[in-house]
Amino acid sequence: MSNKKTIEAIIAPPPPHMVGDGFRVHNFFPGAEIDKRRMSPFFMLDYGSKIEFTPSIEPRGVGVHPHAGFETVSIAYHGKIAHHDSAGNSGIIGEGDVQWMTAGSGLLHKEYHEENFSKTGGLFQMVQLWVNLPAKDKKTTPKYQEVTNKMMGRHYLADKESFIEVIAGEYNGTKGPATTFTPMQVYNAKLKKGSKATLGFPANYNTGLLVIEGTAKLNGSEVATDHFVLFNNEGEEIEIEATEDTIILVLSGEPINEPIAAYGPFVMNTWAEVEEAIESVSKGKFGVLE
Repeated sequence: MSNKKTIEAIIAPPPPHMVGDGFRVHNFFPGAEIDKRRMSPFFMLDYGSKIEFTPSIEPRGVGVHPHAGFETVSIAYHGKIAHHDSAGNSGIIGEGDVQWMTAGSGLLHKEYHEENFSKTGGLFQMVQLWVNLPAKDKKTTPKYQEVTNKMMGRHYLADKESFIEVIAGEYNGTKGPATTFTPMQVYNAKLKKGSKATLGFPANYNTGLLVIEGTAKLNGSEVATDHFVLFNNEGEEIEIEATEDTIILVLSGEPINEPIAAYGPFVMNTWAEVEEAIESVSKGKFGVLE
């Protein structure tokens, strides 16, 4: 009897839209095919597929905006972004790095193309995830985790060239550096052509894979670049076979079975909490960010 996870859907990249003037993204969820609960604890996935940006004196990006009740996770594949928030955190991430920001009780935030990258322009490819927080942690103190590529766990596979890069959670005993509020696994599977890897997650975990680079067979089904694969909540194993050199973002997590009230940059449990967050912003309680 097979213990493989079955595929619920293979989803082509939706038409892109701009977030600010610096991020062209395909929104895989929440949306028509994957609602706001289906990939919990992951609430949103915006994928910035490869794009060439021309040089710009003024850095492109997203101006000051609030967040509360969840975490934002930016994963850089090409290009560099700079981050500032009203909790006093700032950082720059480049190719292979991750920034994991816990908005929690609330802060103001802005993200731009890093200054030198803006001046030269170039290839840009990013993922932004929103990770929900359980009710007990919604008002946690904001924090920022800068996860450089060197910090990530690396589990090498049989060919000694392919590896699983662990951002959060663990793979076969290799742990990732990011701390999370609920159980989840966030990896990049970086496989050379012909290499294979087996992933294992509890049947009840919500699991999805995004093919960032190349093509691969996932439990026997061929999946093209920039496509997202949603797995049914049954079985435990996923076998990846790289049909080209490939990079796959792997997301799997224990669902947070709580009500969701989401509005703009706020992800709460009740509409009263959303209204409270809006009021807090208007009263300046999320701090100041120029």
